[in-house]
Order: sequence, then C-alpha cells, then structure tokens
Amino acid sequence: MNKIWYLLCFSLIVFNSCKSTKTINDSRIKKLNAEKVIANHYNRSFNFETLNARIKVKYDNGKQSFSPNASLRIEKDKTIWLSVKMLGITLAKAVITPEKVSYYEKIENTYFEGDFKLLSKWLGTDLDYNKIQQLLLGQSLFNLREDKYEVAIANKAYQLQPKKELVLFERLFLLRPDTFKMVSQQLKQPIENRTLHINYQSYQTVGNQDFPKDIYIEALQEKEKTTIGIEYKTVDYNTKVSFPFTIPSGYKQVTIQ
Repeated sequence: MNKIWYLLCFSLIVFNSCKSTKTINDSRIKKLNAEKVIANHYNRSFNFETLNARIKVKYDNGKQSFSPNASLRIEKDKTIWLSVKMLGITLAKAVITPEKVSYYEKIENTYFEGDFKLLSKWLGTDLDYNKIQQLLLGQSLFNLREDKYEVAIANKAYQLQPKKELVLFERLFLLRPDTFKMVSQQLKQPIENRTLHINYQSYQTVGNQDFPKDIYIEALQEKEKTTIGIEYKTVDYNTKVSFPFTIPSGYKQVTIQ
C-alpha cells in the first residue's frame, strides 16, 4: 500500500496563525513537581463528545509532496473518520475504531482492513486508537500517570522525562507553563534507529477550551524523513456527526505480511 495514504489517514498533522505573542522567560515559570504538572495536563484536556473539523494537510517524504484538504470527525473513544480531498474530489477515506482500521484510496483503487501494526512500525511506537485520538487533541500519547517522571524547566516549558525508560524506546515531553498543553512529544527507538517528533506549534480557543491549531510530525527512520502537517481550519464540537464509509466494489485488498 502507498505509505502516503497510511500516514495521512492515521497520523494527521501543521502550520500558521493564532500563534501566541506573549514571551515567557524560564525564570518566570513556577516550579512544580512532576505530579502537579501531569495533573494539570489532564485537568485541562479538551472536553467533548463529538468533533467536526476541516483541516489542511501538508505531506512531504523527500520524494513526493502535496497539500490536500480533509474533513475530520471524531466520536470520543469510539470513531475517528477522515475524508481526504483534492480539487473537491474525494481521494481517500479512513475509519479508525478501537478494534480496527479501515481505509480505501482511489488513486490505485486499493483498500485495507486490519490493525495498527504497520503504522506502529513506521512511526517507531505502538499505536492504538487512544494514542491517535490523544495526538489529535494535544494530549500525551502515553498515560503519564502510569510512570514516575523527572520535571525540569527547559525551552520556556515544563520538561517531563521518565525516571525509568521503557526497554524499546525513550520518551520526552514538553508542556506549556500557562495551559499545560503539549508543546512537543519526542519518541526514540534507538535499536531500530527511529525517531518521532510531534510538535504543537500553536493553539486556538474552541468553546473556551484550548485546542491545537497547528501540529507537525517528523518521522525519521534510517535515512528516510517524512513530515506531515495539519492546520485545523475550522473546529466544531458536540454536534451531530456521521461516518459514511463504503469500500467501492472492484477495489483490491491490501494485506500486510
């Protein structure tokens, strides 16, 4: 399967506008312990039941680059739906649930139904429904309450680093000192020579809550580099949403070895 469409459908992700103009010096950031920083992060999580957004995607893998528009819909903890368009024509659709991933694309007339293994391999960390949903909302991919962290103030943000790292990869988190939303999530898989950076370049206010405006993902694997950006153009929440998805007849199924 074309790697482009997988990355578009399952990562998503960044440029422009609503950037904060307020300068925060490290010396002005209140010193907090790791437990308090983590508690504030979850207390400020985006509260919603459904989400309906229009996004601009920017993709570049060094060989191909393009910028389609897309519609993104989420029913919290149940469904993520994506429809990718260029020049008003639907090119691909994906539906992600906690149980599986379903996808089809019209360029090569292929479809896929399966789990998250391939995306996890490419991006260097085990992914599931919850991690993808959290990524899109500006929340930590990992449950920060499950481990002990060291906290420091670096780059005008709270830096969280696990006291004891996982066997297969390393983690580093930067959180804003004013809203406790994610600035950056960095995951490394040294043995496989993979690195994943997820940067939240700006936020916007949606219903008196902080929500990402621009997200940027950089995936490095050996000598290959893929970047994916998403700009949230419009965001609405707690409205009625639907998830139309039917694999066209005659499409070839893609299997993962």
